[in-house]
Amino acid sequence: MSLAQRSTFLLCLLTFLSVSAHATDSATTTHANAPLATIRALDVQRYMGVWYEIARYPAWFQSKCASQSQAEYALEADGRVRVINRCRLENGEPSEAQGTARQIGGPGSAKLEVRFAPAWLSFLPFVWGDYWVIDLDPEYELVAVSEAAREYLWILSRTPSVDEARLEALLGRLEAMGFDRGRLLYTRHDRAP
Repeated sequence: MSLAQRSTFLLCLLTFLSVSAHATDSATTTHANAPLATIRALDVQRYMGVWYEIARYPAWFQSKCASQSQAEYALEADGRVRVINRCRLENGEPSEAQGTARQIGGPGSAKLEVRFAPAWLSFLPFVWGDYWVIDLDPEYELVAVSEAAREYLWILSRTPSVDEARLEALLGRLEAMGFDRGRLLYTRHDRAP
């Protein structure tokens, strides 16, 4: 092998190693850029009922909620889901928002859309927000919900508090999906709603 061939070979090898190292670093640090996956299947009927908010990313539409945040889901005859979100304001007053959710895809799809705008506006695509179930335990007791851009995140539970080990395990899975646990606001449940 001539000197020129060895130099070219070494340059190619160094470039390959550099690109490989960068790709490995990128794979571990840019998982937030990977498409967000949902759970494989959602049993909507089993999902119905009351869920208590354990933590969430800050959201402008919840900025006045100080405690007691929860969501109640009920299946309607047409297959849509009635949604009632409740919380307590800083002054202790209750707040409630009613909406509708619908599954996107087949009957087992974990992708839903939700709207809180009046029904007569439901034909407008921008009044619907994504509601993707991205983590759910087999008992349907602890869930994480988000959307494709990862701007929103909710951790919900069937009870107002969650075992530390179960919550820590969920937070670890969420970090692996690209979520920042430092952004989470934890919800107070100190008075009856």
